Amino acid sequence: MQISFLCSDSSHPVNEYLLEWIERNKSLHSMELVRNKGDLSGGDILFLISCSEIVNKTDRSAYSVSLVIHASDLPNGRGWSPHIWQIIEGRSEITLSLLEAEDKVDSGRIWKKIKLKIPKYILWDEINALLFTGEIDLINYAVEKFDDVTPQQQDKNIEPSYYSKRTPLDSQIDPLASLESQFDKIRVCDPSRFPAFFELHGYRYTIKLEKVNE
Repeated sequence: MQISFLCSDSSHPVNEYLLEWIERNKSLHSMELVRNKGDLSGGDILFLISCSEIVNKTDRSAYSVSLVIHASDLPNGRGWSPHIWQIIEGRSEITLSLLEAEDKVDSGRIWKKIKLKIPKYILWDEINALLFTGEIDLINYAVEKFDDVTPQQQDKNIEPSYYSKRTPLDSQIDPLASLESQFDKIRVCDPSRFPAFFELHGYRYTIKLEKVNE
């Protein structure tokens, strides 16, 4: 099977998981991990993982199927950074949806959904580990069930909801509010890529949150 992964950001933490999957399966499939859609070779499956480019119908036609993994219970929560927004909302469980890529964002047919428990005490890196492990499970499912899956249309009786694209200002913390009331917002912030911060006394301060096991 010819499999392509398009992941736009070489520094994204999901790359470690994709590279490990490719290494484990290199004897079974012909695979590539690329950063730009112009480098895609075509084949059986295209996985769009943390992809920021617009991959249109013409681009996708080089593959039998193009798949996206989206961290919401579609059609609820289409759009950007859904697991971040849901955790900030207080959710302790999120759904990962494996779906076909379409021109209209996150509107494609569903191949499979799985649920992930997100404990209230884990931090951004632990959340990522749960999320990316779930994504690998769905990648395995797509490859193994490639010839047998029956995709399902998204429920047309549910009005889709959308999350907006996050900006650095979405990581701003109120220094006058309690730490407990903002804990979910702080714990989803990657301290290297998207640090939580607050402004006080005319200066900006970043927050690095670490769990101490005693």
